[in-house]
Amino acid sequence: MKMPARRLSMRKYVAGVTLMELMIVVVIVGILAVVGYPNYRDFAARAKRTEAKAALLQIATNQERFYLNNNTYTNDLTNLGFPVAGTYTTDSGSYDVSIVAGANANSYTAIASFRLGGAEAGKCLTFTIDGAGARTSAPLADCWTRSR
Repeated sequence: MKMPARRLSMRKYVAGVTLMELMIVVVIVGILAVVGYPNYRDFAARAKRTEAKAALLQIATNQERFYLNNNTYTNDLTNLGFPVAGTYTTDSGSYDVSIVAGANANSYTAIASFRLGGAEAGKCLTFTIDGAGARTSAPLADCWTRSR
């Protein structure tokens, strides 16, 4: 039994996705993932560093406010608006923030220490800010200003 010519031409267009087309899509998605994932990790690491720097700047601002009212700095984070007295862990859980007493009541040093491992551990392990506003970081000295 012979099919009409019209019906055969319709079958040609309803064939579906070939294996070659599917493999091309898989390769394209793989290339996008290889390029995108490292960029995503760098972005996430920068966000964690920004969170630590923001906590230290909040401490510095609140320390100055506390000093105006009490004529001394404090080592108690609850006096500065944080939920704990000793060591505060940032929201992402990446940095521990604490205050170290200075040589006298007119100085302090706030420190944010990285708590996790991985590639980020070799970049910006600690951030510090003191009562004079001096900012330092280790092991890289430019962690306060770097964007990567």
